[in-house]
Amino acid sequence: MRPEDVAQAFRAASRAELQALKPGNVHVFRPGHGMTAATFERAAEAAALPLATGATVGARIEGATLASLAAVGCNANLGIVLLCAPLSEAALTRRDGESLTDALDRVLGGLTLVDAEAAYRAIASANPGGLGASARQDVRAAPTVTLRGAMAQAADRDRIAAQYVTGFADVLASAQAYAAKTPGPAAVEDVFLDLLARLPDSHVARKFGPEAAESLRDEAAAFLAALPAEPEARRAALDAFDLDLKTRGLNPGTTADLTVAAVFAASLLQGV
Repeated sequence: MRPEDVAQAFRAASRAELQALKPGNVHVFRPGHGMTAATFERAAEAAALPLATGATVGARIEGATLASLAAVGCNANLGIVLLCAPLSEAALTRRDGESLTDALDRVLGGLTLVDAEAAYRAIASANPGGLGASARQDVRAAPTVTLRGAMAQAADRDRIAAQYVTGFADVLASAQAYAAKTPGPAAVEDVFLDLLARLPDSHVARKFGPEAAESLRDEAAAFLAALPAEPEARRAALDAFDLDLKTRGLNPGTTADLTVAAVFAASLLQGV
């Protein structure tokens, strides 16, 4: 794939995620948590080219994050960038006969200390909610391990970090599920709800504790099991759940980040 193809796939995935009614998260149908969909649209547009043209994974992360911060003045897509940078590198460096999955494994295995330094600078600049301090590999200090090594140390408490250890297992499984559906908001909503029902959201856990994240996962699983198939009833149920979560201040932001990455990966798998 060419850099312009990857940039366009990233823009399209970001737009598709915002067009879906994702309970608790920001979308075009309802703002939330002091943000609107327009913020994320501008951030995605700013991040697209740096994400596709950086010389390394770390450069892609830092360039895209700083461009987004300059465009919107706040952290709108750090998690998305952390997920999509290795995927972009894999798509752009695939060798003859190499699958995207194999290319991604190669990219993750080749991450360096320099990648970690760039990613640490990006994370510290974005200062995501609930970041806090860490006794090991704090992003405000110089890293002493590769980017994958740093992610491994955070994998037990952060689902985005875990992707670097598992070869993006959650993202790729969701990408394949998305690719099997008819494209559109309902397909994106299905990916989001499936992830929310299976994986405690890291953003919720950082802000409210692991028990709150697990409770939300249980709620989402029950909601998904009872979700009506009829379009109008489905939309009403999604809207009510969305309003309820936003009223309680619960934003499953990591689940939304994984959803963007899954839609992006589906395009890369198809070479679109």
